[in-house]
Amino acid sequence: MTKPRLHRLFHARSGRALDVAVDHGAFHEHSFLTGIEDMAATVRTLVDAGPDAIQLTLGQAPLLQSVPGKQKPGLVLRTDIANVYNDPLESPLHSIHVPDAIEVAVRLDAVAVCVNLLDLPGHPEVREQCIRSILALRTDAERYGMPLMIEPLVMQTRAGAGGYAVDGDTAKIVTLVRQARELGADLIKADPTDEISDYHRVIQAAGDTPVLVRGGGRVDDRTLLERTVAVLAQGASGIVYGRNVIQHDDPRGITAALMAVVHDDASVDDALGLIGAAR
Repeated sequence: MTKPRLHRLFHARSGRALDVAVDHGAFHEHSFLTGIEDMAATVRTLVDAGPDAIQLTLGQAPLLQSVPGKQKPGLVLRTDIANVYNDPLESPLHSIHVPDAIEVAVRLDAVAVCVNLLDLPGHPEVREQCIRSILALRTDAERYGMPLMIEPLVMQTRAGAGGYAVDGDTAKIVTLVRQARELGADLIKADPTDEISDYHRVIQAAGDTPVLVRGGGRVDDRTLLERTVAVLAQGASGIVYGRNVIQHDDPRGITAALMAVVHDDASVDDALGLIGAAR
């Protein structure tokens, strides 16, 4: 790893990471707030659960960084705001980065920053905005030694509904992941492919850049853990899950289960046994 901060993101034994994303409030979509209405309580719960990192916005990051001690999760700072998740969609669509995001991340002692690379059907101007943001952020990220996580998101329209949904087409994901690599990502946060056995192609497109797999919408625990095992087996360096943790009935238990899979190669059945065990 060329940037020392990454040593605080990836577990020393496994070389992998579990980052819990709680940056949903930045995107101005009410349905995203379910389960995280009380952010102070959410962060306390996650700190107690002990993932490797928590992904937060500049407004909420102090909730984590005010916690004393050296053993708390690392901070991954969200650095952009977009309106592409709203239902119904707003117009015009936009993706805007925080101009001084890298300096803010340094002051907050973040281990990395995260920025979107959006591919929306019919809206190439949004991807252009993302590319401009990435290039601007990368200039400062290199200057300050801050790892840059690019999140390539291939989206598709939802028939009969507003907003966009994730497009799991392997070729489209591979193409956008490759562009993220070309733009100089230090980390890539990518969606799982519809055909999960294809995920090695995403890893190949990223080259030597670590890939953390995005969680997306809620699924049942077994499906989530089976998918996690499958992507790790194909070379993923970890996971970034949000709603599947923060909207879970037992956030601490599902975190323990995911940490066991990510760091100890636990079986799905063994990991399932950790959910609800401490309640």
